[in-house]
Amino acid sequence: MELKDVKGSTYIIESQEEEIKRIALELHEGISQNLYSLYTGLEFLRTGVEQDHLKDYTKEMSDLVSRTLQEVRLLSVELYPSTLKTLGLYAALKSYIKLFTSTFGIIINISTVGNEMELTEQKSMAIFRSCQEALINIAKYADTSEATVHFTWEEKRLKIDISDHGVGFDLQEIIRLNKCKGIAAMKQRMSIAGGELCLFSGEGEGTTVSFILTIQK
Repeated sequence: MELKDVKGSTYIIESQEEEIKRIALELHEGISQNLYSLYTGLEFLRTGVEQDHLKDYTKEMSDLVSRTLQEVRLLSVELYPSTLKTLGLYAALKSYIKLFTSTFGIIINISTVGNEMELTEQKSMAIFRSCQEALINIAKYADTSEATVHFTWEEKRLKIDISDHGVGFDLQEIIRLNKCKGIAAMKQRMSIAGGELCLFSGEGEGTTVSFILTIQK
């Protein structure tokens, strides 16, 4: 990628992130709060209903609102993880994984080795977005109930491995069928951040996505 292309792509992504941040805050502070009020109101009504069919109905409605609230919260975190700036990359991804597991039912075991180093917001966001893409791909395609995320902090390098033991895929076939937009997006984000992506997969062998970022002290 030429320097002018990198600058152009960086500007576009940064502009997109600002708009995404605005939408995420509206979801969190507006829609989420309204849904929570609806949920607590329905729960209050259910305690005062005597007819069994109405009690069952209000429970169904409160359960639906609860699930919708959970989905909106996940979407809000997907769009803009507020903990990324305050608590760091590892904590932000760990928080996201909790919502991811409650939404998709896939257990993600996350671990870290080494001392976490401070990253710029641009680099943190690039890695966070790439990890999101990898996890969503697991939910969509891996057909598995469990996966792992492992951070390795070295003196001047961060490596994140996201692995599953799902169905895997033939990478060359994916490229031939032009179904690799998600992979391309992850590669572009990592390239702009000064990092790289490595992907290993095989049919019936699961998939491992590795994000490698050089850290300048």
